[in-house]
Amino acid sequence: MPQQRSWPFFPSLPQAMLRYDLAAGLTLAAIAIPEQMATARLAGFPPQIGFFAFLAGSFAFAAFGSNRFLSSGADSTIAPIFAGALALLATRGTPQFMALASFLALLVGGILVLGFLLRAGWVADLLSVPVTTGFLAGISIHILISQLPALLGLPNVEGSEFYRVAEIAKHWREANPAAIAIGLGSLATIILGEKISPKLPAALIALVGAAFAVRYFHLEERGVAVLGKVSTEFPHPRFPEIAPADIPQIVGLAIIIAMVIMVQTAATSRSFPNEEGRAPDVDRDYLGVGAGCLLAGLVGAFAVDASPPRTAIVSATGGRSQLSSIVAALVIAALLLFGAALLEHVPNAALAGVLMFIAARIFRLHVMRDIFAKTRGEFALVALTMAAVVALPVQNGVSLSILASLLHGVWTTTRSRLITFARLPGSSVWWPCASSGAEPYGERLEGVLVAAFQAPLSFLNAYGFQSDLREAIDEKPKLVVLEASNIVEIDYTAARILQQAIEDCRAAGADFAIARLESVRAHEALTRFGVMKTLGEGRLFRSVDEATRTLRPNAVASEIQAPTPARWRRWRARQRRSDED
Repeated sequence: MPQQRSWPFFPSLPQAMLRYDLAAGLTLAAIAIPEQMATARLAGFPPQIGFFAFLAGSFAFAAFGSNRFLSSGADSTIAPIFAGALALLATRGTPQFMALASFLALLVGGILVLGFLLRAGWVADLLSVPVTTGFLAGISIHILISQLPALLGLPNVEGSEFYRVAEIAKHWREANPAAIAIGLGSLATIILGEKISPKLPAALIALVGAAFAVRYFHLEERGVAVLGKVSTEFPHPRFPEIAPADIPQIVGLAIIIAMVIMVQTAATSRSFPNEEGRAPDVDRDYLGVGAGCLLAGLVGAFAVDASPPRTAIVSATGGRSQLSSIVAALVIAALLLFGAALLEHVPNAALAGVLMFIAARIFRLHVMRDIFAKTRGEFALVALTMAAVVALPVQNGVSLSILASLLHGVWTTTRSRLITFARLPGSSVWWPCASSGAEPYGERLEGVLVAAFQAPLSFLNAYGFQSDLREAIDEKPKLVVLEASNIVEIDYTAARILQQAIEDCRAAGADFAIARLESVRAHEALTRFGVMKTLGEGRLFRSVDEATRTLRPNAVASEIQAPTPARWRRWRARQRRSDED
């Protein structure tokens, strides 16, 4: 059997697989051309800058990234964020605006490379699904409002979202019917093409059809705005020059953009892993996207991001490696060199239709419905985040979204409470009392209290733990066993409080033991902070049953009896708080 050849830059890719990457690359190019043009326009740049961003993102990720499907380039998620923030420092489209965007790309790239060096893949987990959903919904509303003037054939409007809506409402009678027809026709074409097959380059078909209509029906003479001449000059690498006074504001914005890119890159990488059952190398993908941002900044473009839709196209069309992204990049480079004249008559209304389709796709209504049906509290996070991104300047809204996600995580941790365990009759298994029904179920040993804390023990929840334990030992047990299987971490404050809890139990006449401390980190922390010394020898066990048999071997078992009304209310309150968490 003849040996298959491999390609120089992709040694793991046999020659027989080349056709798959060629097909996937051509399809990716057909999807990326209209999308990159539209995203560049959304960010306030000429269309060729979107192509430069795609070239930078594709080549850099192919060289440094890990995921073989991931497509990196201009992305509509981050474009409204940095465009809105930079518009406060410089007028859109001016050399100063473009220099600020390029410098921002360099800073973002540096942060992402630092994230790779620090193995900071965990950063992507700091934003919860409700917060991410609300954030994307707010971004989609930004895109929708920003593209309405182009869709209606009206002049572009700058300012807050409320001001833009008011101006559009004031001038809607001046709308151009031809522009509306082109925009809505393009949007309908993309929606129909998506329903027929996601692999169909519906957006490219829509732009070609719209450009043909403009030329054939002479719509430019009827006020339909078009892209106009597209520069074919490739940029020379250079470091952008900006005013030193702008740097502090750019640094804060770069951190926000990098955070969003980390979340989206991690989500994309995890959704399309290289191999089933194998964890993706998210940190390496940060390096790939970060290198793309650095290269984009040096060639005068803006920050790039991983694209879930384009990555899905590569995977669905049989792509086998990053060669598919390089094929797409080469096609776009050829378009810039030899076919830029074909883009001159593309109407702005058609690009607005492309962006509106993207906005509708990132407005995750089905996720919102699911969250609303299952947890009203977290749906409030969706609504709060969406309102903040829309009502405030975009960068402030995104910052508030990140803060809301972190505060929600902290609040959830503080709500962890102590719960009591009972032994299942006829076994050595100890289980939460209410797990088998609405009322306490199981049996208890006379003079034995088995309690558990089902969260890492830290300064955020240690005082609640101490309060619950003091209330529990009011029943005067002779032995308290802490079931610690879920205490995977413990900090200095919590260790101090746990030492005090052990002393409180002994002062009340109860022995104290810990069972099932399975976490190595928690065990090391208890040793380091001196808790093990306070606990004493022979008080650490591998199971609750071992602890009770060793320390209370003659304890009599009895079924749990109905408590007094006051004690029942306290017990139910503790269980309810624990269940809510």
